[in-house]
Amino acid sequence: MAKVAVVFHSGYGHTQRVAQFVAEGAGADLVAIDADGNLTDAQWATLDAADAVIFGSPTYMGMASWQFKKFADATSKKWFTGAWKDKVAGGFTCSASPSGDKLSTIQYFITLAMQQGMIWVGQPAMNDGTINRIGSNSGVMAQVGPTSPAEDIPQGDLDTAKAYGQRVTEVTTKLRG
Repeated sequence: MAKVAVVFHSGYGHTQRVAQFVAEGAGADLVAIDADGNLTDAQWATLDAADAVIFGSPTYMGMASWQFKKFADATSKKWFTGAWKDKVAGGFTCSASPSGDKLSTIQYFITLAMQQGMIWVGQPAMNDGTINRIGSNSGVMAQVGPTSPAEDIPQGDLDTAKAYGQRVTEVTTKLRG
């Protein structure tokens, strides 16, 4: 079976909730980036041992959080050695407004994955009003109001996150054959 890790930053708990559903679907280890944008050596080892890494961050002001970007910059050490080349990658984000410029965050994850030589997995689910209700094929996009708690994230967004985690694991298993 494929080893999958979900690495994410969550400022207020919303992205963490989505990460939990992605990880549940993927059978993945959760790796939380701390409030200072850091990981422990053990967390880096988890990412290095994974066959697939799924990136997650809230979308703040049209982009991933600075804590996630600090983590991404630190992956340059992985790039220099080709350590993540041919790993599978995916991503998800959450913001307060229906658009929230979430696509910028997903595209940032795709660029990071491409720089690392990773293989990106998209979101094939059609928007049926519940699953993939925001209609993103690049990754998972979740949305909940700016003053709403994480528990108010629509179940369809969480179901989409879980299904996406399953897809990343299925694709990774198929590629690792």
